[in-house]
Amino acid sequence: MQKKDIDNAVRYDLNIRGELCEGTVTFADGIVCACADSREEFSRNLEGIKEARQFTDIGCGRLELVPEGCDDFSQNLTVCRFSMASVNDIGELCKVINHYIKHGKITEVSHNEAQRCPECGKPLIPGINACMFCVKKTYLFSRALKLMKPYSRQLLISSLLLILADGCAAVVPILNRVLTDNYLAPAGGISAGAETYRGIFLIAALLILSYAGGRVLTIFSGILSNRIGSMFSNDLRLTVYDKIQTLSLTALSKKTAGDLIKRVTRDTTQIRDFFTDQGKYAIEQGLMFIIVTIILLFTSPLLTLLVLVPIPIFIVVIFKLWGYIHLRYERQWKMDSRATSILHDIIKGIRVVKSFGNEKREISKFANASEKLADVSSSNERFWSLTFPFIGFFMGAGEFLVMFIGGRMVLDGEMTLGELTQFTMFLAYLYNPIRWFSSLPRWLANAATSLIKIFEIIDEEHDLKDTLSPAPLNAGGQIVFDEVQFGYKAYEPVLEDINLTINPGEMIGLVGHSGAGKSTMINLIMRLYDTDVGSVKIDGVSLKDIDQHVLRENIGVVFQETFLFSGSVYDNIAYAKPDATYEEVIAAAKTANAHEFIMKLPDGYNTPVGENGHNLSGGERQRIAIARAVLKNPKILILDEATSSLDPETEGKIQEALNRLTKNRTTVAIAHRLSTLRNADRLVVLEHGKIAQVGSHQQLMEEKGIYYNLVMAQRQTAKVKK
Repeated sequence: MQKKDIDNAVRYDLNIRGELCEGTVTFADGIVCACADSREEFSRNLEGIKEARQFTDIGCGRLELVPEGCDDFSQNLTVCRFSMASVNDIGELCKVINHYIKHGKITEVSHNEAQRCPECGKPLIPGINACMFCVKKTYLFSRALKLMKPYSRQLLISSLLLILADGCAAVVPILNRVLTDNYLAPAGGISAGAETYRGIFLIAALLILSYAGGRVLTIFSGILSNRIGSMFSNDLRLTVYDKIQTLSLTALSKKTAGDLIKRVTRDTTQIRDFFTDQGKYAIEQGLMFIIVTIILLFTSPLLTLLVLVPIPIFIVVIFKLWGYIHLRYERQWKMDSRATSILHDIIKGIRVVKSFGNEKREISKFANASEKLADVSSSNERFWSLTFPFIGFFMGAGEFLVMFIGGRMVLDGEMTLGELTQFTMFLAYLYNPIRWFSSLPRWLANAATSLIKIFEIIDEEHDLKDTLSPAPLNAGGQIVFDEVQFGYKAYEPVLEDINLTINPGEMIGLVGHSGAGKSTMINLIMRLYDTDVGSVKIDGVSLKDIDQHVLRENIGVVFQETFLFSGSVYDNIAYAKPDATYEEVIAAAKTANAHEFIMKLPDGYNTPVGENGHNLSGGERQRIAIARAVLKNPKILILDEATSSLDPETEGKIQEALNRLTKNRTTVAIAHRLSTLRNADRLVVLEHGKIAQVGSHQQLMEEKGIYYNLVMAQRQTAKVKK
């Protein structure tokens, strides 16, 4: 209860006087309390309260409690005021309070997608429940490093190869010093003898070898890091994809398909690039900075200190810019996600777009989203283009000092020309790591965003958990609803007080207006959701005690919207039983009245169905779905509008196939066309989430109740159509 009490707290931003504030209204233990700027503004229990109401005005609103027997709004008790930014959350809290008043039960507030961070109050990115500002970056990256642990040895070897390559390159300034001091400008004057030429030739050969060695080591390092990246990203993609497959419909419904696809593909790639590329270079650049600094200190401590003076200032500036950079890339991620979602929806619904002739409108919609993304991306790149030259110039100030003071030291004899040349060449090795690390905030911002999204999927709790010791299921086919109550939000019940026993082999028809709870009942049978109160049992065993995989192996479903996978007709039928023989697939197709039309297809059972079966008609897709259910040979069958929107001839063939399929099977069928349910053993009529009538078609017609009115209305509609 403590967790629910904490969750039943929503933010508001206007005090009673209408002034901006940081407020929180909470509901716990039957008490509504509002605090603004840490001061209590309202507190009251719900005794004598009829309901909570949300009133919205222009640009703002208020939450009020209505006393019993009060019809005058002036007597309402004002809990708090708020701007439109809080209207959704206040509305959800209002529902929770009213549910408590009616049923005496405290339920949890269902926050809307645009909720705010409970710590800083900033809006969360849609689709992400973690705050980009409050999440601990050290936790994110330390956890990600644990994922990289199997590849840490190979990554370290790749980094060492890169460091050795840099070591080969670092030989060049030293060789240049030797060349300058010993051969080109020696203290005793230039000697053009054979010994000098041999020395110059040797140094040139060493320069070539160091360059070639560095290139070879860089190539091997790149090959190894690419291999690590491919293996790591593959493991990460599989981890995320596996978790998505196990998530419940409740969790999946909170995210768009485009967002989930992006997490599996683009976000995993972003993380891979950061750890296998930036991670490798971070080790290399860090070590190079330390090594070069030591060499420079041995060469000239004074010049080294002059070079290092700007670095602390540079680090402070980068940290000051961190929050600003983070905001910029958060906005870019939002625009990118929006454009991806629009693109996904347009491609998925391209038939609808074309059927309504809305191509130009959709082009304009995507172009608008893409333009906003381009503007944000361009703005970010422009920011870096303006910032980096300034940083580079500032860092180059040390180099100017080196040239001036170092030149004087050479003239004064305190340093040789070769040593100055070596020092200036090593400056590049010193500044390169600094410039590289100056880009780190941008990479960190992108990687942190992707890590948050990935870990949010991985850490998603299973709200449909299997028991540790599942009960065996020898499905005879009996289904029992025992005092079932369920709502997608607990305070908005869809089903209430459902008591129903479906006998083995019996066919039950679910009837009622749209929204009465028919589809919810079959969702509960398949355990796509768990009941809030009561239980659903199969052969006396609660669904919560049955392994979900075993449960669904014993249930066959034919939906109204038939989904076919890309592949052949054979593949789609055999999907229910991958190890089925060719003869079993053909037998299932014949039972479903599908064999005849399949044989007329260009390649028979090997004919590709196209994306979601677009190469087939609606009736053909439906019969393939029925064949799939026949092949599965389930003990329990669910039919969800399996014959809707079909012509009479096709419907007759499908109905004939369904009659074969339902024989000796417990069947639960939903149909708005009531004539298709006349052969059902019993009809269950739902009204407002409750069972209103139960009986055969004839019995219910004689009662002249809800079912009778539905039948008469459909007959009247049929006459009008004729």
